[in-house]
Amino acid sequence: MDQLPIFVTLKGRKVILLGSGEMADAKRRLYERAGAVLTDDEQADAALAVVALEDDGEAAAAVKRLKDRGLLVNAVDRSALCDFTTPAIIDREPVLIAIGTGGASAGLAKAVRQRLEQMLPARLGQLASGLFAARDRVKSLWPEGADRRRAIDAALNPGGALDPFADQGAEAVDLWLEDPAAGNQTGLIELKLQSDDPDDLTIKQARLLGQADAIYAEHDVPEAILTRARADAERFELDSFDATQVTGLTLVIRYG
Repeated sequence: MDQLPIFVTLKGRKVILLGSGEMADAKRRLYERAGAVLTDDEQADAALAVVALEDDGEAAAAVKRLKDRGLLVNAVDRSALCDFTTPAIIDREPVLIAIGTGGASAGLAKAVRQRLEQMLPARLGQLASGLFAARDRVKSLWPEGADRRRAIDAALNPGGALDPFADQGAEAVDLWLEDPAAGNQTGLIELKLQSDDPDDLTIKQARLLGQADAIYAEHDVPEAILTRARADAERFELDSFDATQVTGLTLVIRYG
């Protein structure tokens, strides 16, 4: 991973934008949509800078001047000069999905965005807002963090009470909370791998890896598979497996 995807709050903050024409206008619309205050003053006390100059020499010189001031710079259509790139965006406020290619192909990022736009329900943002509003209720029902995470994960599963692809809004959260035990998935599950290629994982296997609290794996299960698990999941060699100590959601991973 050569870039770290982050979401930056720009509302009310200055961003330097140098250039005119189609490239600059497109960037202007994007940053104004995020609430940024745009200026063409290179000396402004700004958070970021965008260079959308047509001439290669002028663009490179402007990038250098801005970087010398310590600013992070995006040089439109010149990925080698960029400190950051702007992704293709799917906006289901407050849910934002960003698709980037590290400057390799804006067209590819756009094509992926268009495909995902067709898959994501229009009310996905309402579901997120409902979950945010219900945080205190959720904490009161599941005081322990691990129990709370398992309950939410299971509710968000395909076919679950809060399946995010089922086009349901904030009211779904209230219906889910009427059954406090819903989605609290625990127990022991055995996964049998068919290959060492993580792309061969079934959708269910990938989902379980993302939810498991503990993983017991044979010694030859490749790291490429195990990295699909939650970053904070405990990992153990299968030789140390003790069924009497199973808590939460535990996976035993073997080759089929």
